[in-house]
Amino acid sequence: MVLYVWGVVIVCSLLLTHHNGALSMGPTEKKHYKDKVLEMFNHAYRSYMDFAYPADELMPLTCKGRVRGVEQGRRDIDFTLGRFSLTLIDTLDTLAVIGSVDEFSSAVQKVMTDISFDSDLVVSVFETNIRVLGGLLGGHFAALALKEKVYHQLAWYDGGLLRMAVEVGNRLLPAFNTTTGLPYPKINLRHGMGYPNMEKTTCTACAGSMILEFAALSRLTGDPQFEVKAHQAMEAIWRSRHRGHNLVGSVINVHSAEWTRVDSGVGAGIDSYYEYCLKSYILLGDRKYLQRFGKHYDAIKRYITNGPMLVEVSMNSPH
Repeated sequence: MVLYVWGVVIVCSLLLTHHNGALSMGPTEKKHYKDKVLEMFNHAYRSYMDFAYPADELMPLTCKGRVRGVEQGRRDIDFTLGRFSLTLIDTLDTLAVIGSVDEFSSAVQKVMTDISFDSDLVVSVFETNIRVLGGLLGGHFAALALKEKVYHQLAWYDGGLLRMAVEVGNRLLPAFNTTTGLPYPKINLRHGMGYPNMEKTTCTACAGSMILEFAALSRLTGDPQFEVKAHQAMEAIWRSRHRGHNLVGSVINVHSAEWTRVDSGVGAGIDSYYEYCLKSYILLGDRKYLQRFGKHYDAIKRYITNGPMLVEVSMNSPH
């Protein structure tokens, strides 16, 4: 069992969403639930910091940190871990959102002082992008916003999280050195590619969930290579879709762009690719991503929606 701090906020949000008459709650009831969310978040965050930091995750049953290579392995789940205090990076923007400015400032300083990405570990490109690179960029934007509001706690901030984000981006870039532009699913943080048992296939979500973070990194730094690589991966997936049905499979070969698993749905392995199509339009204003999302969405409604259920079908013969 792994405790993710951000999961607390999601659970509490669902509590509020499903509360009868949530839109008509009075000030007292709203404050009750707000305090409950903060209580749960602070419990999870403080538990991680007290019992697990600087490990990537907290193991709540034993109240110890999970360290890659020390605890019993969990196969692919462990490729999320890179000995880079994953939970702390992943939590930075939440600390800012809930208004915990002192703790946010302290956490940013810890990240900039304590964390290194120079580890001889093979990690997931997808997870490192959305959680580490994304966490650093979210923390950077939050720090700038708080500094602009003249919070004295952030007066010292000089863009250090962005510099760390550039380092992470550069460590991930070699994964895109394929004939199609589709990234390898994993990379060694220190040595790049060429590690034993390199996989030649990746899931659609893994390859298609890079553009938001990589484009933001390019726009912030003026270095176009990150955005270019992520666009190329999105183009490769789009070209490989079934032209008649506009469905995509779940696993694709990074060199040939041929599908090695043709099951199509909206679950793990594909889900965030659709999300990134829509959000790429929102973030970048590129209408082609909105059009692609629309075509995929129409296909989902036609072939994958079955009454109240969302099912899996073959991308080649969805009927």
